[in-house]
Formats: sequence, structure tokens, C-alpha cells
Amino acid sequence: MGFKTGDFPPVDLETFPEKPLQERLRALALHWVEYGFGTPKMIPATYVVKVLLLYVLGGTALATWTSDAGPFWDVTHWWNQPVVYQKLVLWTVFLETVGVAGSWGPIAGKFKPMTGGILFWARTGTIRLRPWKRVPFTSGDRRTVGDVLLYLAFLVSLLVAVLLPGVPSASLTEALPDNTSGLVRPSLLIAPIALYVLNGLRDKTVFLAARGEQYLPALVFFAVLPFTDMVIAAKLLICAVWVGAGISKFGRHFTSVVSPMISNSPFVPAKWIKRLHYRDFPRDIRPSRTATFMAHVGGSTVEIVTPLVLLFSTNRWLTLAGVVLMVVFHLFITSTFPLAVPLEWNLLFVYLSVFLFLGFPAWDGYGVGDMSSPWLAVGIAAGLAFFPILGNLRPDLVSFLPSMRQYAGNWASALWAFAPGAEEKLNSLPHRPTKNQVDQLQAMGYPQVVAEVTMQQTIAWRSMHSQGRGLFSVLLRNLPDLDRRTVREAEFACNSLIGFNFGDGHLHNIDLINAVQSRIGFAPGEWIVVWVESQPIHRGTQQYQVIDAALGVIERGTWKVADAVKEQPWLPNGPIPLDVTWTRAQPTPASAVRPDVAEQLAP
Repeated sequence: MGFKTGDFPPVDLETFPEKPLQERLRALALHWVEYGFGTPKMIPATYVVKVLLLYVLGGTALATWTSDAGPFWDVTHWWNQPVVYQKLVLWTVFLETVGVAGSWGPIAGKFKPMTGGILFWARTGTIRLRPWKRVPFTSGDRRTVGDVLLYLAFLVSLLVAVLLPGVPSASLTEALPDNTSGLVRPSLLIAPIALYVLNGLRDKTVFLAARGEQYLPALVFFAVLPFTDMVIAAKLLICAVWVGAGISKFGRHFTSVVSPMISNSPFVPAKWIKRLHYRDFPRDIRPSRTATFMAHVGGSTVEIVTPLVLLFSTNRWLTLAGVVLMVVFHLFITSTFPLAVPLEWNLLFVYLSVFLFLGFPAWDGYGVGDMSSPWLAVGIAAGLAFFPILGNLRPDLVSFLPSMRQYAGNWASALWAFAPGAEEKLNSLPHRPTKNQVDQLQAMGYPQVVAEVTMQQTIAWRSMHSQGRGLFSVLLRNLPDLDRRTVREAEFACNSLIGFNFGDGHLHNIDLINAVQSRIGFAPGEWIVVWVESQPIHRGTQQYQVIDAALGVIERGTWKVADAVKEQPWLPNGPIPLDVTWTRAQPTPASAVRPDVAEQLAP
């Protein structure tokens, strides 16, 4: 891999697109093992420059300059200043909401332009996805002038809170008599909190992009709690995020996340290290024991045990060790450049780990037992646990982000299968500021076949995860002409329709399909979607749907996660067993299915 040249899959460009889908998946999955996406080094370098300039330097300079806590290069002077902490959180929310932080750039499927976010959400007529149909005044799926004004007002309210200086606080003075920088004025947080909620009720995409499940509680704590309670509540919040994510990683899914994530890391250049995470490359690329250790010891155990130690430890050295471990944990995730590229989020958590647990340690009066009321502590903990518990029991009701299942592998996911030429219809979507990713790549100068193979790498990546084996099994069962169709990874594809995705299939469920269909009008069979919900924590199955954009849901069923994880990504043994629970019409007769698939489906 060079700085400007990537490691493109070694395939014959003239014949590769015509090969059977499973053969293409095998070639691209094997290539992923050693090279990941194979992006040139200039791509991760672009992210590093963006994060350093816009987030690290820009954020700290702005926060310290407006708080009389600078200069920003004197870190020892401001790292434990509460107002700087508040403003860095607000700055992170601002960048996420604009769309230049998480889910930005080529690694997230945004090529030209590299930003989604504001290009969509500040434009009338674009697709809007309301979270709950029963909420009054949220009907429709088109962004109105009012939606745009709500969105822009949210951005302005965040900037105002960042730019205005802190004000004195009696509770802060009581805890830190020598502090002169104060806190963000609580009244300035009323508008961001209200606009967070209003934007979220109108469009779940904006709320999730702004990471409301984590930052909205923090803003509420800033606005209503006295200083000591605010710090302790922030500790409860960050530990809820960590522990929730750690619990979600137990199960069969996460091991399959680790190996392709390591393969995609630009900081792991050695092929032998990447191969260690697979059982027997190239014959068997299911996760190895090394990947299992990384997932459940380096992942789940660290995310559950260490936060609990930090929350209750009064030992200086034990607390320091816990902080160092969580800092290394988040820096490691950052170094892998996961496809949602939540780099700013991870760096903020690096800072929060140091600020909260070393800047305001439990032995200085900032332990859970030091909160002004034990009932307040219990109430905050219960509130923070509500959506993770509900989301793990009923993932259909809660996005995987409020469920605290960040990058756990247990995602709602989908694949899109277009009849020949039908994908081009998406480019006629009105008010859309982008084109399909394959067209974005061609606009950057890539030949059509190179752009196509590049996008097929994303479906190979999906096949390396547990849901991918199930989704491709459903496609093989339902579409006898699958080898002729254009298959797209929905997470990447929906980026170009709504400006954001973070691995959450709730952003491209039937609501999005219906919104697109109402504007374009695909004919029956032209656009087929296979969509699967996350696995509930207490069940061993996942529920899938087959959706025809023109007809709606045409099939429902389940598969066992255990059956999915034991197969190779390209399904050499054919589709995994499926339990079809409902069909709109009669099941597809075996004579209409490819002979090799029909053999697998035979009783």
C-alpha cells in the first residue's frame, strides 16, 4: 500500500463482475483478510489531519480561549478545568451534528462529497425519518422549512454555549475555591436540550448523528445539577456507556467484528498478524482463538470490569491503572479506523477518562456515595440503564446506539438487490445532494468497473459478519437471478440518501424504503431489500424481512445465530437454514431457484 495507491483486489476486471456472486464474495473476503478496504495511506492521513486540526487543536483552542483558561498549548493549565470539559463536549456535539465527525469521509462511504449531514439536513425536501408515528406534528417524510430552522437553531445554540465565557457558580466555588473560569451558563443549555429533543422527534437521523443517547444526558447534567453531583453523574454516564457496550459484546456476534476490523487497520501492516485472527487462512476465515481473546478479554472484560473499578475505587494506583487501560482501549479503537470512523468520540472518551477519574477522583469527594442524595444517584443510574435494557430485550423498539451496543456486531442490517439498471433510478431522487457511491467514485476519476469492485468490497465485508451470512442466505433463497443483480450494502448506500449511517439498520428500514419509493416508483422486483433486526439478548434467533420496494414486506422469518457464525462468508455449503414464518404469496417454487440453491433447500 502506497500513500496515493491502495491495495486493489487482484481480480480480472474484464471478467470479475460477471462471476457468480458467491465466487466474488470469496475473492473479496480473502483479500479483506490481508488488506482490509485496501485504501491508500492518504485516506487515514486525511482523517488524522482533520481530527488534529478541527477537533483537537480547534476544539481545545476555542474552549480555552473563550474560558480564560488558555493558552491551549499549556495542557497542564486547563486539562482539569470544568468549563473546558463542558465546552469540549458541546464542541463534539456541534461537529457530530454538522456531519464532519463520525460517519464522515471515504471510510464511511462518502466519497464526493465527503460530508453528508448539513448538506442534507439544512436542505428542504430531503428525506426525514420520524422515530415514532404516534407523536403529533411529526407526520410525513419530507424535510420542511421548519425542520431546517430547527436544525440550524440547534447548531447556533451549541456554538453560543461554546463561545460565551463561563459564569461563577456557588456549587463550583464551594468545591474549588480557587477556580476563576466558572461553568457554562446553565440558561444557555436550555435551547440545545430542547432542540435536541425537537429535532429528534422530527428526524431520528439528526438525533442519532448528534449522539443524543450520550450527550443529551450530559447537557441535562450541566444544566440542572450542582457541580459535585454533575461530575458524579457524568461518571455514571460514561460507565453506563462502557458497561452497556461491554455486555452487548458477549454472545456470538462480536468475535466476527474483531478480525475484519484488525484487517482494516492501517497501523497493523503485517499480514501474519492479521492472519492470526482467522482460523486457517485461506481455507477457513472464521474468527480464530486470538480473535476470540481480543473480543471477550480485550473487549468485553475490559469494558465491564475497568469502569466498575474506576467508579468505586479509592486507591490512587488502581484508579491510575484503570484510566491508562481505558485510554489505551480507545486509542486502539481509533487506530483501527472502523468503518463508522467515530474518531472524535473515542478521543473525547480518552479525555473524559482522565478528566473525570484523575481530575476529580473518588478520594477527593467525587465518589458515587458523595452525591447529594442517594436517591438521586439511584434515579440517574436507573434512567441511564432504561434504554440499554429495553433495547437489548426489544431491539425493534430502540436503536442500537441508545441500547449502548456500539460496534458490538449485533446490528440491524440489510442488503439491497437491484435488477439490472434499476439502481440508477436512485440518482433521480429529488433534492438529493449526492449520487450513488459508484457514481461518486467515477466522478473522482475511477473507471466504472473499478468503482463497482470497490463497492462490492463492502458486501464482502458484510459477509464476514454474522448477519451477512443470514442476509445472503435469504437473497439466495428468494432471487433466482441474484448473480445478475447489483447487490449493495445498505449501511453505505443509505448514506447517500439521508446523509448519515452508523451501522444502525433502523435508519434504512421500511420507512426509508417507502420514502424513496413514494418519490421514484420502482416496479415490482426492481429493488429487493433483505433486512434483519438485531438479536434480542435472551433469544438465539434474528428476525428478517424481505421487502419489495413496490409491494412492501413479502416475507418474514428467522435464522439461528449459531447457524450463521459457523459458515464461511461466501456460504460454500449454500444458504443457512431459514424458518419462514410468513409470506405474502406462495413460497418460491424450487424450479424457480438456482439448482445449487434448490438442492440446499430440499428437505
